Amino acid sequence: MGMSQRRRVLAPLAFAGILGLALAGCAESDGGTGGGSGSGDGGTTKTVRISGGITGSEADDLNASFEQFTKDTGITVEYTGDKSFEGNIVTKVTGGDAPDIAIVPQPGLLKTLVDTGKVEAAPDAVSKAVDENWSKDWKSYGTFDDTFYAAPMLANLKGYVWYSPAKFKEWGVEVPKTWDEMMTLTKTIQEKTSAAPWCAGFASGDASGWPGTDWIEDLVLRQAGPDVYDKWVSGDVKFTDPDIEKAFDAVGSILKDPNYVNAGFGDVKSINSTAFADVAAKVADGSCALTHQASFLSANFLDVKNAAGETPKVAPDGDVYAFILPGVTEGALQVEGGGEFVAGFSTDESTQKVLEFMASPEFADARVKLGGVISANKNADPTLASSEFLQDAMKTLQDDSTVFRFDASDLMPATVGSGSFWKGMVDWIDGKDTKSVLSDIQAGYEN
Repeated sequence: MGMSQRRRVLAPLAFAGILGLALAGCAESDGGTGGGSGSGDGGTTKTVRISGGITGSEADDLNASFEQFTKDTGITVEYTGDKSFEGNIVTKVTGGDAPDIAIVPQPGLLKTLVDTGKVEAAPDAVSKAVDENWSKDWKSYGTFDDTFYAAPMLANLKGYVWYSPAKFKEWGVEVPKTWDEMMTLTKTIQEKTSAAPWCAGFASGDASGWPGTDWIEDLVLRQAGPDVYDKWVSGDVKFTDPDIEKAFDAVGSILKDPNYVNAGFGDVKSINSTAFADVAAKVADGSCALTHQASFLSANFLDVKNAAGETPKVAPDGDVYAFILPGVTEGALQVEGGGEFVAGFSTDESTQKVLEFMASPEFADARVKLGGVISANKNADPTLASSEFLQDAMKTLQDDSTVFRFDASDLMPATVGSGSFWKGMVDWIDGKDTKSVLSDIQAGYEN
């Protein structure tokens, strides 16, 4: 997708920075090496400054996550959020105005920062903590040229299908366990209701089309498997490859069938004019039976009403809930998602201690219990998550049997991941044939 999932989808959570980034930048530049209080490399500072794209109430929660750490160590942590972080951070770093720590929402952006030569290799204590608390896949996303730079922080899980448990009971249907069962479910709901079961929205301003990339990524991972997925991400498997075309065909069996979409909004082409977050209201009021979206959609239900005019309850026995898009084989748990990575620009003692803390289960627990987020830290406590849904999502991420892959388009070159891939999805929904769309997307590698 190119654009980080948290930056893209947390707009509904109305983030706002706690301090102006310019002011923080001036303070951060005092030491010349990212030492927030003017210390040089190897020195000790009692204030560590962190920058990232997390803003508003979640920025407040992030700062609150360090309260006990500050009491225990005497180190003050000041996090500053910037809505334009992804566009600003490289300029700040190359201009000598790096923070002590940056929370980076994409492996691709992290690689760009590493290439500046300003990111410090992660301390041994952080590397050890990640080995103990995360899967090898997560560590690999913070590793470049065999050097480990950045520990994972929070995570989000994609590939959910949101539905109404009450409606499923009314229709006498159950959560599907395979892709074929899901297609049967789709047909059954359509026959029982004489209406399109699915709703979808691809509209997202300059980022329009990204929800479609999530669909394709899910199907590539489930149908072709993780090895093909990895080769696709690296460019060794082209978009014109039969495995990728097969994924488009599978997604098209839903999104391009006028009998199956676009519930509550119109025809197939209305997908492109429907805002991605607007599907929550249609699922809540019962006019849409099924929609595909990441775990973040749980937050959008807080801003809509169900058929009774009340805030819908997100629970297995509530108004809405979600199941993970099933794979080809029953029991296979293959998911994609996103998350942030913690990169250090200073070697001072306090910064190193903060990096170590942020790689610990204690940090994950402190932040998760404040609500709205999950972590893939295997030793964090999922029962601290603020809803049953988030607890289930966190357990899935922690499960050793889960095959996890980072969002493919976030790992691809920007000319493709947030360029030709996004545009290609819009063109495809507008009616352009699949082979032409795949060729157009692949051409993004030449730009």
